[in-house]
Amino acid sequence: MKLSYVYILECSDSTYYTGVTSNLERRIIEHQKGIHQDSYTYSRRPITLVYFCEFTDINIAIEKEKQIKKWSQVKKEALVKGDYMALPNLAKKNFNK
Repeated sequence: MKLSYVYILECSDSTYYTGVTSNLERRIIEHQKGIHQDSYTYSRRPITLVYFCEFTDINIAIEKEKQIKKWSQVKKEALVKGDYMALPNLAKKNFNK
């Protein structure tokens, strides 16, 4: 069974990058070395791996990556910190503006 990973990197400018890969170690090295000059992380190095999770189905991993990419910075920080109880509340919109 081949594993896939969704990962979050913290960049030097305190932003987050979310990605998906089948080889987490190799992909982190590529980000650190700046292999892909047109990537988001290239000009934001150094990067730090702050979160990852494993999937046995690449399609589910891709869905989760797309979902996390839409999240706010605050919601991603809650995920990184393991504050899973806060995640549903961070998804709610404030319509009383």
